Amino acid sequence: MSFLKKLMVTAAFSAAMFVNAAYAENVKIALVVKSLGNGFFDAANKGAEEAAKELGDVDIIYTGPTKATAEAQIEVVNSLIAQKVNAIAISANDADALVPVLKKAMERGITVISWDSGVAKEGRQLHLNPSDTGLIGETIIKLAADYLPEGGDVAILSASSTATNQNAWIDAAKKVLPEKFPKIKLVATVYGDDDSAKSTDEAKGLLKSYPNLKAIIAPTTVGVVAAAQVVTDANLIGKVNVTGLALPSEFKKFIDNGASQAVALWNPIDLGYSAVYLAHDLAVKKEVAKPGATLSIGRVGKVTLDDTNSAAMAPPFQFDKSNIEKFSKIY
Repeated sequence: MSFLKKLMVTAAFSAAMFVNAAYAENVKIALVVKSLGNGFFDAANKGAEEAAKELGDVDIIYTGPTKATAEAQIEVVNSLIAQKVNAIAISANDADALVPVLKKAMERGITVISWDSGVAKEGRQLHLNPSDTGLIGETIIKLAADYLPEGGDVAILSASSTATNQNAWIDAAKKVLPEKFPKIKLVATVYGDDDSAKSTDEAKGLLKSYPNLKAIIAPTTVGVVAAAQVVTDANLIGKVNVTGLALPSEFKKFIDNGASQAVALWNPIDLGYSAVYLAHDLAVKKEVAKPGATLSIGRVGKVTLDDTNSAAMAPPFQFDKSNIEKFSKIY
C-alpha cells in the first residue's frame, strides 16, 4: 500500500472514530430548579436520576440558584449554554424574564422545556404541569373548606409574586370560590418567596392582621411548613388550620400534632422523572412538540400537548392522618 493510501485510510479511520465518540457521549440534561435546598426539588432530582439510569445515555446536571429569583436563574442558564448542554428542563421563577436567555439557548441548538412552573410559550418547546391548573386551584380551597362547615376567613401564603404556577393556581382558586365555596372568604394573599424566614414572617403577619382567620392556605412546600410551625408556636392548633401543598416527609409532624388536617401534592419524583423523559426525547429522538402530540413520560405514562404545548402529569393526591405515615417514607 502506498504512503498516500495509508494516509487516507488512517484519516478515514480517525474520522469514523471521532464520529462514533461524539455519538457515544452521554446526553447532558440540566434540571434547573427555582432554588437549591428545597425538599420538593431534591425529590424531583431523585426522579430525574431514575430516568437517566433507565434511559442509559443521560447525565443529569442538577442546578439552580440559592435564592428563588429570575436574575439568579438567568446566570445559571447562561452558564449551561457555555457548557453546551443538550437540554434544559427548568422550573421558572418568572414566566417572562427568562424568555430571552432561553431563546438564546434554543438558538444554540439546546432543547428547552419548562416543568412545574412554566415559561412563556416563546421561551420553551413545551411545558409539563404537575397537574391540571384548575383542579389544583379548586383542591387547595377544598382542603380548607372541608374543615370549615360554617365557612370563615382564609388567607393564602404563596411563593414569589412572579411564580407562574402559584399565580395560576391562585387565580383558579379565586374563580371557584363564589360558586363552589360561597362561605369561604379569601381575605389576603401574601408572598414568602419560597424562603423559610420570610414565609414565617408573612404567616405571623396574617395572624396579627386577621384575628378571625380560620385557615392559611400555602400552595408551596416551603410556605406550608413555615405557616404550620407559626400556628404551632402560637398555640393556635384547633383554631387556625394550615393546608396547601406539602411533602409528606416534611409535613407529617404537623398532621400528627393537629396544626393541619390535610394537605395535597403530586409525586415530585415522578415529575422530575417525566421532565427528563420529555427533554431526552425532544433532544435525542427528535420528537416534535406541537399541539395534539402525544409524548411518552416513561413508566408514568403519556401526555398530550394542548394548544399552548402544555400538558398535565397527574391529579393532586390528598394526605391526612390515614395515609401520611406511609407516604412520608417515600417523599
